[in-house]
Amino acid sequence: MTAVPEVTAYVGLGANAGDRAAALRAAVAALDAAEGIRVEAVSPVYETEAHRLPGQPPQPDHLNAVARLRTALPPDALLDVFHALERAAGRTPDAPRWSPRPLDLDLLLYDDLVLDTPALTLPHPRLPERRFALRPLADLAPDLVVPGTGRTAADLLAACPDTARVEPTDLVIRFG
Repeated sequence: MTAVPEVTAYVGLGANAGDRAAALRAAVAALDAAEGIRVEAVSPVYETEAHRLPGQPPQPDHLNAVARLRTALPPDALLDVFHALERAAGRTPDAPRWSPRPLDLDLLLYDDLVLDTPALTLPHPRLPERRFALRPLADLAPDLVVPGTGRTAADLLAACPDTARVEPTDLVIRFG
C-alpha cells in the first residue's frame, strides 16, 4: 500500500438493520482508530426512507450521516477499510442490491479526485441525486465544490430531484 499526501475525504454512513445508532457510532470510532485515517467531523444524523428496487418489500428506515476524514491512504485502500468494517458489522457481500444492511459506507469524495474505474467512481456517481447523502454533506461543507460538477454541496442539495424523506434526529456521534 503506497501512502499519499494527506487529503480530505467524505464518507457516507448508513444503517437500516440491527442497532443502527450503535453501528454508526462503532463505524466512526473504528475509522478514527484506523491507521492512516483521522475523523475530523461528523454531520448531524438523519432518519431517511430506504431506497429499494421495484418489487422489493418495504424495509426499515436508515440512519444516515457523513463524516469528513483526513487520510494518507489512497482511495482503493480507504475503500478496503470501509468494506472490512461493513463485513465486521455483519454485511454480506452477496446480499441483494439495496437490501437492508447493518452498515453501509460509501466513499463520496476523495479530495478533488475524479476517477472512473471498475472498482471505484469518484465522486460517488449518484451523489447529486441522493438527498440522504447531500443533506449531511451540505451540513459539513455547504461551500465545497463537488469535483466534476462545478457546483457546491448546497447547490446540489437545492437542485436534488430526490423527494424521499430526510428527517433530523437527536443522535450525536462523538469521536476522538
